Amino acid sequence: MKMRITVLAGVFFALGTALLAAPGVRFSALFFWGAGILCLIWRALIYLEKKHGFFRMCKRIFLVGLCGITVLIGGLEILLLSYGEDDRSDFEVDAVIVLGAGVNGQTPSAALQSRIDAAADYIYTQGHGDVPVVLSGGQGSGEDISEAEAMFRALCKSPFKPTDTPFCFLSEDRSTSTAENFSYSKAILEDHGLDTENAVIAVVTNDFHIYRSHLIAKREGLTTIGVPAELPWWWLTANYYLREAFALVKTVLFD
Repeated sequence: MKMRITVLAGVFFALGTALLAAPGVRFSALFFWGAGILCLIWRALIYLEKKHGFFRMCKRIFLVGLCGITVLIGGLEILLLSYGEDDRSDFEVDAVIVLGAGVNGQTPSAALQSRIDAAADYIYTQGHGDVPVVLSGGQGSGEDISEAEAMFRALCKSPFKPTDTPFCFLSEDRSTSTAENFSYSKAILEDHGLDTENAVIAVVTNDFHIYRSHLIAKREGLTTIGVPAELPWWWLTANYYLREAFALVKTVLFD
């Protein structure tokens, strides 16, 4: 038993090390390293319980806690997936908020580009460009321009943009978190004359982020529907869905 646990820990550490070299999946690497450490703790408790009965109780507590965390993560992933696949983009809305993501210099990251593509489809192809559209995202470390500016440039150059139709893009370039995205965007929409208490707002963000963005928007008094954007590679999607479960716990407990 102890040998198999040691081998399993080695597999987890190897996976974590391999993933660290892959772009965009650092959280998954840390997750596998954490799983490897838990395996070593489990192995140590199996050894120590033979020395003293106290460690037998510790092993049981550890096992119950581990099972509880596994069930919790599994339940959260089901919740995130159900919201991420619930596309309500055909609903009538009073405004649109496109949430920002990282910019590499002046180039949108994979996450931001997927949101830009989803926004272009929603605004131009599906015909939701007759309402105010807030492009929300400030400028962070490693970013030469704000996320709002990167989105504006890309949407203006989109091949799907009709040439004879005006669009109302409103820039929100101060936010550094999802909570600030909604707080600052709400103020901009109200300055633009929108009754945000009774408005329905479409939020364009990645599928894994739909539920948490809905939760945060609700705290700001906003009624939202999600317009999910899919990442181009499945391993990025898996990484971000996993990370989002932990981010959701943080949002509920501490934010």
